[in-house]
Amino acid sequence: MRGKHIALLGLVVAGSIAVFSGAIPASPGPSGYHILKTIHVPGTEGWDYLTLDSAARILYISRENHIDAVNIDTGNIMGKVTGLQGTNGLLPVPELGRGFATNEDKGEVVIVDLKTLQKVGSVKTGKAPDSFAYEPVTKRVFIMNSAGASATAINGAEGTVAGTVQLDGQPEFVVADGKGSVFINITDKNQVVEVDATALRVLHRWPLAPGEGPSGISMDRKNRRLFSACDNQKMIVMNADTGKVVAALRTGTGTDASVFDPDTMNAFAPAGGAGTLTIIHEDSPDKFSVLEEIDTQSGARTATLDTKTHNVITVTARHGHGSTHLDVLPNTFVVLVIGR
Repeated sequence: MRGKHIALLGLVVAGSIAVFSGAIPASPGPSGYHILKTIHVPGTEGWDYLTLDSAARILYISRENHIDAVNIDTGNIMGKVTGLQGTNGLLPVPELGRGFATNEDKGEVVIVDLKTLQKVGSVKTGKAPDSFAYEPVTKRVFIMNSAGASATAINGAEGTVAGTVQLDGQPEFVVADGKGSVFINITDKNQVVEVDATALRVLHRWPLAPGEGPSGISMDRKNRRLFSACDNQKMIVMNADTGKVVAALRTGTGTDASVFDPDTMNAFAPAGGAGTLTIIHEDSPDKFSVLEEIDTQSGARTATLDTKTHNVITVTARHGHGSTHLDVLPNTFVVLVIGR
């Protein structure tokens, strides 16, 4: 996402209150999931990734040139991270008290204090830093360089570069397994790559066929299963130890995220083109079923999980028509909270 430069980076509270309203809930279907409530957030900027600090109850939403920090319970905007030139999102790392926001146009990550949202440092990355994941064993933040065909590993506490991993392809989303590896979707090669987070080297490179154009990736860490949302309307489930594809399930068009809830054993694929959310249940490590495809709203393509409530959160907005089809219409940006 591209946006105009804003020089200051800090906390904005006064006058920045989102309009909160409870959506009229649709009748729950077979899965029980439906839109529980809607939060209206000001602004006509576009958006990309969203992340949630479930303990602090703060949702971080990328808005082209800044990050909105929204209280997911009250709908209040608690602050903004500004001074960004094309941001894809902010990764909160509560154990370090820091957030890591991509600053795409400058090829860097801006580090902020999560309490104040003030800048405490910055780190150079590769070209077009995009998605991210925190790897808890090494305490490193992994940044996917979309146009650089590489990943930058940042020492989270020190805010220094640990090294770079060449990926031989365009990385999309990344997920950590909690045991010292990260798994990355390589979208132009239709592959999953496993990287050793300590040694910073590629361990495995596995094909995702029949999946094409993978974007979002999530993981059942207990059973070692990866969920890759693909452009050809498939969610590919892969054994993270062997690289074997164990399932290929249908999704809607225009997915850009994958979410897994280890407590419900449900995986979710938001589809912005179709305006749907596909809900997949893990019946066993090698058996999966589509529970339901519920209506959300056109454009709702990214998502995150509230680990406290087990709700799925997505965002979207209305666009103009004709020459203004890329413009977000005023007063239409919404956060959709989906649960049962």
